Amino acid sequence: MNVKSAFFSRLFLGMKIGLLWLVAMTAPAFADSLDSFLPDLVPSELAPGADAFGPVRDDVKVAPILKGGETIAWAFLTSDFVGTTGYSGKPIHVVAAIDNDAVLTGVKLVKHSEPIVLIGIPNSKMVKLTEGYTGLDLKAEAASGGESHDLDIISGATVTIMVIDDSLVRGGIKVSRALGLGGLAPVTRDGPRREVDMAKVEMSDWTTLSGDGSVRRMTLDIGQVNKAFEVMPDPRAAKRPEPGEPGDTYIDMHLALVSVPSIGKTLLGEAEYNNMLEWLEEGEQAILVLGRGAYSFKGSGYVRGGIFDRIQLIQGDNSVRFFDKQQRRLGELATDDSPSFVELDIFKIPADAEFDPTEPFRLQLLAQRSVGALERVFLTFDLGYKLPERFLLPKAAAPKVVDDATAEAAAKTALWQRIWKDRTVEIAVLGVMLLVLTATFFFQFQATMNARTFYWFRIGFLTMSLFFIGWYANAQLSVVNLMALAGSLKGGFTWDAFLMDPLVFIQWFAIAAALLFWGRGAYCGWLCPFGALQELTNKIARAFKVPQITLPWGLHERLWAVKYMIFLGLFGLSMVSIPLAETYAEVEPFKTAIILKFVRDWPFVIFALALLLAGLFIERFYCRYLCPLGAALAIPARIRMFDWLRRYKECGSPCQTCANECPVQAIHPTGEINPNECVDCLHCQVLYQSETKCPVVIRQVKRRAKVGSAELKVPAGTPPTNHPNAKPTNVS
Repeated sequence: MNVKSAFFSRLFLGMKIGLLWLVAMTAPAFADSLDSFLPDLVPSELAPGADAFGPVRDDVKVAPILKGGETIAWAFLTSDFVGTTGYSGKPIHVVAAIDNDAVLTGVKLVKHSEPIVLIGIPNSKMVKLTEGYTGLDLKAEAASGGESHDLDIISGATVTIMVIDDSLVRGGIKVSRALGLGGLAPVTRDGPRREVDMAKVEMSDWTTLSGDGSVRRMTLDIGQVNKAFEVMPDPRAAKRPEPGEPGDTYIDMHLALVSVPSIGKTLLGEAEYNNMLEWLEEGEQAILVLGRGAYSFKGSGYVRGGIFDRIQLIQGDNSVRFFDKQQRRLGELATDDSPSFVELDIFKIPADAEFDPTEPFRLQLLAQRSVGALERVFLTFDLGYKLPERFLLPKAAAPKVVDDATAEAAAKTALWQRIWKDRTVEIAVLGVMLLVLTATFFFQFQATMNARTFYWFRIGFLTMSLFFIGWYANAQLSVVNLMALAGSLKGGFTWDAFLMDPLVFIQWFAIAAALLFWGRGAYCGWLCPFGALQELTNKIARAFKVPQITLPWGLHERLWAVKYMIFLGLFGLSMVSIPLAETYAEVEPFKTAIILKFVRDWPFVIFALALLLAGLFIERFYCRYLCPLGAALAIPARIRMFDWLRRYKECGSPCQTCANECPVQAIHPTGEINPNECVDCLHCQVLYQSETKCPVVIRQVKRRAKVGSAELKVPAGTPPTNHPNAKPTNVS
């Protein structure tokens, strides 16, 4: 068989394996839906006396709960009706039941990925709190704007509980209105929708805007807040009053809708207003929140979790919580007659929030007080806002007709585009890293010529992968991503979900290209944060003379198969239940070591540390034997079209230098490099050119030296001046 036919034979074999892998990955998977959760629930747990569930309706995503064949309540999934994204970036799924009187008869927390249950808060406590919403009267909630019940917060899980609370109230009201339960009817407008007069751009001053209601104010003193906590059912709230005099300012908070041109230009100034417009996407609005006093409306939780948990915007049945990417600090107000403030922040309201700037809304402040080492109680205060009539256009003759499906698609597109724009710097840094790595692979012979320079280059790149891609950007890839892809391909693939995390998306796109050229090593050996953590800690261990263990080749070769077994096991579980597969995917320590930075329940931390400990003695222990992601990438990597790593015919017989020094023992004793196990660290290419370690190069150097020394000998009768090293002589 000639070289050409051998090449195409390997190519077709690799393509066949890759296609089989793709088909396997796209096997049936069940998306999170009401249909997928109902089989695991008991009807009587959602509605007392119920004995069956009916089919999910096509018009409204609810299922009748039956008792003797009669409908006594309706089951719904909160994430079908409102946004339920929590700290994890994934939806919090709650199934609730609502009766004909618009009262919740049962609530079940069916799925979530919140990290708070992994840092000391038991899941049972979350379940108990969620089930406590049974009996909530949604008629009262609709009448009070969601304020007729007390919010029970678990310390350390503020945002998660607020998301659950919000989704049950807003989702339940939407279901009630859609089905006409409890006398609640769909919200209708009196006439056409109003619009903001964007042509009205005259500027005024602080006094004018605060006088006509363009800037609204809420002031609370310490005495008022202390009295409010004193009347709470929990007596501990009164025992820790706010320090200071009763008349001292607790918070003086102001609110303005600065996406309205006249208000925005007056408060922000022309230049800052134009900068804000560039920041906002089509359909987005912005509010300015100002604060001073003893209490901060921002707090510090957003630094850790990225969500401002002390404020939320509420309009009708909808609410908006703000993330750090939706916030910009303002240095100072442009008005000369305004008071000074400690906190000046602009928050953008996303286009998909269904926010109407012409309708009244309120900004709700969450005031908290510690009553124990890990316990807090909360109160809410509302700052109402209504845009003055002078900023509105006269009523239009007819309402606009909007295609809901088109609007939803546009909103999703706008969302991921906004995320990409907000992460421009991170995308640029990752792009530079990928370009540098690509250049290194294409010019690997030149890159590895100087062993010391290449060593420190690799150390620097791995450090960047660990700290930037891993601990800063939280862009660690996982085998869970592949299971999510399989579910998406089966359930109807769309790009929107995968575009929500640009760094993860870019890495997967780069991996797809790298599999054709270099195999899985481009990611596993260079970009994987946990792989980098293993290698860097092993380097430190070697510096402290920690002994290294080399497993016998026979045992080492058989242990390779373990990671493939783990991957196949996870894949098999995903066919039964993706949530179950995700649970067992904790065999990956990535979430513990990289995403949560070891701030997790102790069994997970001990597991991750144990793997790193093993890696101190056996470099990249986890990568070699246990990583299901590496196994998953190795399967389609068989389509790799090029062999870039240079070898001598003496490699393996008799020379074993590369095999002995390979960091992951990916080189067979016979000299062949196993592409499934190679992480493309290029150490063998450093040795390929080493004048001190490679026998072939050493012989070549000696041969050149011998030839050179022979040339230095001056033959008899040859004038001394013919040799370049000969000293000049005088000729008389």
